[in-house]
Amino acid sequence: MFSVNKHLRRPRRTAGFSLIELLIVIAIILIILAVALPKLTSARRYAQEMAAAKAISTIHTAETQYYSQYGQYATTLAQLGPPASGTPGPNGAELIDRDLASGEKGGFHFVLQQTQTGYALQVAPVAFGTGGTHTYFSDQSMSIHQHNGQEQATAADPLLGETQQQQQQTAAPKP
Repeated sequence: MFSVNKHLRRPRRTAGFSLIELLIVIAIILIILAVALPKLTSARRYAQEMAAAKAISTIHTAETQYYSQYGQYATTLAQLGPPASGTPGPNGAELIDRDLASGEKGGFHFVLQQTQTGYALQVAPVAFGTGGTHTYFSDQSMSIHQHNGQEQATAADPLLGETQQQQQQTAAPKP
């Protein structure tokens, strides 16, 4: 009789996790992700915006070199980029990389336009909100203006790193 009783009892597991323990661990991981994900998204967006500002500086440097070589500013990003074939020249000076010369890099769209005094550069995120929350404007003065919103930035917007209030204080005449 003793041997029959032994087979009817269920053996107890001594190793491993129960379903409840696994669910608790998963819930804790999800809570941590819910807290960390907005900060990660914000940090990624900030990094993309700073990369766009660096690309604007790169375009300024390329425009300065182009002007010194060819006596005028480039009118398109393609003129600053690599040549379609052959050696570098006015239609492909090889001063910026192919990605930037295409007009799109790092989630931002770059548009270079000729003006009477030189050039103007408009920069906007490809996907506003997720790719960036600012638009940028710059010209041959090499100052970078930023606009907080979807509208295109202009020379009237605050400089990169300045608030609207700081710009008004520096522009206001002193008594």
